[in-house]
Amino acid sequence: MTDIKVLIADDDEGMRLVLRKLVSRVEGFTLCAEASNGREAVELAETIKPDVAFLDVEMPEMTGIECARSLQDMDPSMIVIFATAHDAYMGDAFEVYAFDYMVKPFKVERVIQTLERARQRIEQRKGRVSAPEVNRQERSVSGRLMLHHRNGVSFIDLKDILLVQREERSTVLYTTRDERYVTGDSLAEMEERLPKESFFRCHKSYIINLNHIKDITPYGRWTYVVRLEGTRHDALITHEKYDELEQMFR
Repeated sequence: MTDIKVLIADDDEGMRLVLRKLVSRVEGFTLCAEASNGREAVELAETIKPDVAFLDVEMPEMTGIECARSLQDMDPSMIVIFATAHDAYMGDAFEVYAFDYMVKPFKVERVIQTLERARQRIEQRKGRVSAPEVNRQERSVSGRLMLHHRNGVSFIDLKDILLVQREERSTVLYTTRDERYVTGDSLAEMEERLPKESFFRCHKSYIINLNHIKDITPYGRWTYVVRLEGTRHDALITHEKYDELEQMFR
């Protein structure tokens, strides 16, 4: 059973108690920290690195939306679930790729179902749950990338790059050779350097190599997961970018 770390951020102590009890009812989830405002939540997340974060929207110091942006820049695979009394912020939650948006008062069953879906997503990401494979169109690419990083300069075959993502507020490249490179380039700068016919900005935090797409499955309400061949790493893709990807492969 996967040990799934949970962070709760809400300025209402009573709601934190409710969520604390609900999390304790679902096997495999461990509440690691609680915060009473968004800034505290970000500071705690940097230390405990949670898999799941429950966020209220209206909090002091930093709103839940602002907090979610910081958390995703820290770890774009973190599952963010909004639990709020306000339904007016659902569009904003969509923009930060929330896994779910629950309006208080919510039913116990709804929270448990959301956590079970989160578990499936996490286990799939770690390679414990298989997803159906889909056929993909082969695309050829040649050339190499000269990459400056903290240890010097590396030359990487473009065909070996699986994905580029934001991670711990840095830009990180992963390759088919199980290599990991941290660079000072922004994701936008890296996007400009990579050939458009093979690399696709599918999300504000991810660029993927189209030659290595294995399958795409739903994630939350508004986003999908892109799994890549031969690796446990994956990426998120927005609904709009998914439609764009479909057009490219037609």
